[in-house]
Amino acid sequence: MELYEKIYVKPAFLETDHGEIACEHCHGGDPEDDDWQTAHKGVVRDPTYPDPATACGECHENIVASAVSSLHFTLRPMKQTIEQRTGNEDPAVLITIDAAINKHCLTCHASCGQCHVSRSDYADGGLLAAHRFIKTPSMDTTCASCHGGRVHSEYTGVEDDYEADVHCADEDMTCMDCHTASEMHASAEGVKNRFDLPERPACQTCHPEAVAENTAVRSHAIHRGRVACQVCHAQAGKSCFSCHVGTDKKGLPYYKCKETKMVFKIGLNPDKCTDRPYDYVVVRHAPVDPHTFDAYAKNGLKRFDSLPTWKLDSPHSIQRITRQNRTCNSCHGNAGLFLSKNDLAPWEFTANAGVVVPESRIPGLINEGAE
Repeated sequence: MELYEKIYVKPAFLETDHGEIACEHCHGGDPEDDDWQTAHKGVVRDPTYPDPATACGECHENIVASAVSSLHFTLRPMKQTIEQRTGNEDPAVLITIDAAINKHCLTCHASCGQCHVSRSDYADGGLLAAHRFIKTPSMDTTCASCHGGRVHSEYTGVEDDYEADVHCADEDMTCMDCHTASEMHASAEGVKNRFDLPERPACQTCHPEAVAENTAVRSHAIHRGRVACQVCHAQAGKSCFSCHVGTDKKGLPYYKCKETKMVFKIGLNPDKCTDRPYDYVVVRHAPVDPHTFDAYAKNGLKRFDSLPTWKLDSPHSIQRITRQNRTCNSCHGNAGLFLSKNDLAPWEFTANAGVVVPESRIPGLINEGAE
């Protein structure tokens, strides 16, 4: 965005409900000062982070009460995951790693303002609509600011050789059709990861017949409760490998990934529960490796093996017919679809012991002519 586009406030904004509130009420500063340089002292660029109570809470108290502990606001599961890998033996290391997490991993948080008024700081900011408040954010402008590298590109079909998600291509659905305000604003207190959030979207909300006990679709009946929907209906997704973080000579933070590539892998469910009873799920490689934080603390991830690097995925690349479900034997007997030790670096063997599919658990070929 051009600089003037980022900061220009249209007169039309002043005629809205939010425009009737004095600027300094949210942003601070001194409107009585004729010198713009001193008048802007103390001005807060985003008054909705880290505490939106004053800027938003006076009118939206119920939303703010839960949103301040939401997944997007806190990114808590990401932090908890990294902290679990560090262990708790050395407090000094924990403090160092925590500082690195804040510098490199938690920079794309979403405040109230960075969804409804401006683009995120992660995407260099800029007002969405000349300071007018957008009740339902734009998928392409807002969501893609942080999720553009993977989810948005897969959903809209940017990746070569892969079609756009059927919900996007055929139904013109946006992120908010599945990820509603109740989910975005929901408290994530006590939630281990995004898959455990009660308000999360689920396939069966729109497709109850597919998971019903009396489903008429034979393949659904056979795989019901054993195979996650995405195993049959997702395409490949982007996986990242071996991310290292640090700061350059000027003190600016950076990260380097060894590689990123489109991969489709089926793994054993690493986190079974009532809502996810499946034996087989789609997994994606997280970019972490044992040396991710070495620039800050050598051997900082002492308990690296406590979590898998191939983790449960939520693909946004759904198709009714996919490469693995065109016929039964497109999947059955196709060992290349299943995560094996050959897909792992040696330092990943222990971490992914519960996710790798042993040869004995790869479904064998079947006589499709006998069906």
